[in-house]
Amino acid sequence: MRDARRIIDANANRAREALRVMEDVARFALDHQPLCAELKSIRHALRDALGAAGLDALELASSRDTPGDVGTVVATPSEGDRDGLRGVALAAGKRLSEALRCVEETAKTLPDGGALAHAIERLRYRAYDAEGALVRAMGTGRARQWRVCVILTSALCPGGDWERVVRAAVEGGADCLQLREKDLPDRELLERARRLVGLAREHAPTPDQRASVIVNDRPDIALLAGADGVHLGQSDLTVRDVRALAGSRLLVGVSASNIGEAERALRDGADSCGVGAMFPTSTKRKDAIVGPGLLRDYLAHEPALPPHLAIGGVTPGNIGALAALGARGVAVCGCVCASPEPAQVVRALRDALERAPANV
Repeated sequence: MRDARRIIDANANRAREALRVMEDVARFALDHQPLCAELKSIRHALRDALGAAGLDALELASSRDTPGDVGTVVATPSEGDRDGLRGVALAAGKRLSEALRCVEETAKTLPDGGALAHAIERLRYRAYDAEGALVRAMGTGRARQWRVCVILTSALCPGGDWERVVRAAVEGGADCLQLREKDLPDRELLERARRLVGLAREHAPTPDQRASVIVNDRPDIALLAGADGVHLGQSDLTVRDVRALAGSRLLVGVSASNIGEAERALRDGADSCGVGAMFPTSTKRKDAIVGPGLLRDYLAHEPALPPHLAIGGVTPGNIGALAALGARGVAVCGCVCASPEPAQVVRALRDALERAPANV
């Protein structure tokens, strides 16, 4: 009986520790109040379940024998390494489910332990859901802060020659290329996306400096084309829908025209946000021009929101106002696609961002 209590004590401690780690990530890194509350509730329910089974804290502590525990000197190299807070959260989630399973199975060996085993089983299923929500909210862990994303629409390119614009944009320093073709049939859109991926590889200064390729709205096309990601509007599929389809294979960006949408993107695990519209634009109709004030609020937000691209009417003539606020990246369309010198426009945009005191 003492051995069973030692196992329950050790794993209850593991579960509580894992829950606290997950709770603090949800609280301080994600500002995710509902998830934080659920993790706290599971932690308290674990305490109550042990108490209801007659396993009080004093009894469990008296069964503890840390100096005599042979497991304290067993370790693996991976235990000392975590890939950022995402790695911390992932490890804690796995530790939680393993610990709860150990408590549940061991409880079955106790006299009248069935009720405890059943209670822990219910907590384990809640823990699975909470872990899933936390993992989704942490995103891919591969989010990038691009400097200049060029949104490609062939109708805006002189003579429809979008490939010339791609080559020039990459030459000028564009580190992201986003395909936005609303009217192409699916087969033609897929062919265009595959060609764009090929051009990005072909014209990269080095393999490590290849521009990312993003497809607007269509995760299916992005996956089939081998693109890096997809960008979603507020009426498109949700981030969770795309994760169910693509897992971590695609970066997912989301449009945000207010802080509430940006906060939701953070909780949903978006890898980036298109923030705007900054200025009036003829490229895409906007019901409202929110202006640079949104970018200021976005950058000041605690906790930090996903990497951003300020979008909407951005040109070399007005980017200085965004750079002064601390903008680290912009998304542009007409000022590059319609220009006779796309490379020069991209260079001017990059230079304005990189010269800004906040980015030096």
